[in-house]
Amino acid sequence: MWSTLALLTTLTGSVPPFQLTAMAFSIAFLIGVIFWARQDGKLSTFFSLPWRVWLLGVGGLFGYHFFYFVALRNAPAVEASLIAYLWPLLIVLLSSSLPGERLHWYHTVGGLTGFFGAILLITGGNKLNLEWEFAPGYLAALVSAFIWSVYSVLSRRLRTVPTAAVGGFCGVTALLAWISHFLIDATVWPVGWQWAAVFALGLGPVGLAFFVWDYGVKHGNIRALGSLSYIAPLLSTFLLVAVGRAAFSWNLFLSSALIVGGAVLASGSFLFFERSKSTPAPQ
Repeated sequence: MWSTLALLTTLTGSVPPFQLTAMAFSIAFLIGVIFWARQDGKLSTFFSLPWRVWLLGVGGLFGYHFFYFVALRNAPAVEASLIAYLWPLLIVLLSSSLPGERLHWYHTVGGLTGFFGAILLITGGNKLNLEWEFAPGYLAALVSAFIWSVYSVLSRRLRTVPTAAVGGFCGVTALLAWISHFLIDATVWPVGWQWAAVFALGLGPVGLAFFVWDYGVKHGNIRALGSLSYIAPLLSTFLLVAVGRAAFSWNLFLSSALIVGGAVLASGSFLFFERSKSTPAPQ
């Protein structure tokens, strides 16, 4: 779902970023209402959540998008996007702080390999130009990466919080995004089929994706999820190429090998064969 973000965003026309975020998260909030109604339909589901849960949820969703857009406004898009996409690697590294989790060499190497693949993919093999005049934008991008990685890792500690709570986080995020829009952006409403793209954004990459991600980081292999996240920009590029909105490049193949290989390495899947050999046969 996240891989469709770039394509769907290009189909929304010239809708300002904070307005687009507000509209998409408003739709995501409606999805949360449906989840909430299917569970118990009681407002106590949300009101009984501790304040630190709200702080983490809203801070993660809104904080990431806010600083990411600030980064794009104050730094070149390529460099800002690349710095912001440090969050999968940070998830791999920060997950070692979780109870029962240990950081092995293949986790770090796998995360770095995926990041190098993302560098090649985003830059197209061209040289990065990091200039001091864009330092505020770079810093905002780094803050956004840190916020999302911390949100994802700390969510692991809150397994008892139902995934339906993400709907409440989306609602508050939508409200804050509307406020930011009216303070920063000029309003531009979608026209025609652009409304369908906005709805698709709220349904998928800025909607259901956050519910699925919440369940994944709470119950799945968080290091594998972090490394596999580098596949999102890869799939996004392939989608843009498929619809003619991006040019084909041989860098895609090398990027694919680095990203997929890094994900497999970081997940420790290759150790399956070693475990199988070391497991004694049943008597």
